[in-house]
Amino acid sequence: MTFDPDLVRACTRCSLATSRTHVVVGSGSLSSRLLVIGEAPGRDEDLQGQPFVGRSGQLLFRLLVEEVGLSREECYVTNTLKCRPPGNRAPVPAELAACRPWLDEQRDESTAPVTLAVGLTAAREVLGATLPMGRIHGRPRHLGRGSGLATYHPAAALRNPEIVDVMRADLQVVRALLENA
Repeated sequence: MTFDPDLVRACTRCSLATSRTHVVVGSGSLSSRLLVIGEAPGRDEDLQGQPFVGRSGQLLFRLLVEEVGLSREECYVTNTLKCRPPGNRAPVPAELAACRPWLDEQRDESTAPVTLAVGLTAAREVLGATLPMGRIHGRPRHLGRGSGLATYHPAAALRNPEIVDVMRADLQVVRALLENA
């Protein structure tokens, strides 16, 4: 099956369809070397229809350029949810389940040898993580096809600047995984 962004944009599988401004499908090429998956669109993403375009995204892609050598355009970027939860609250299980087929299609079509799960929700959905981020970040996991790794969400780093150094170290692991892929 070929991933069809227009089907995602027309989605009404959950109640988030009634409050969204835009469906945030993803950006970049599914043939990129790095697949970046976050939690859910925030306010800026909902307004612009693109993932990771706010302050968190700016930090994430500055770190990706500095530590991995990849720009936004050289990655495929998406989220576990395609619509913004009200007030930027965490996704609920029914919403994650409704969006899961879209994410699965994106992952199936992606040729990226490395997947970066950004934040705990993404780590749970993509890597099957059950432990806190402090115990799982920076540790590669085999994903059937390629490798996956979790790191903190850049929103956490904006609140606690010490996390930036942890993210940098995690992204150096991503760089090594890409070099060995």
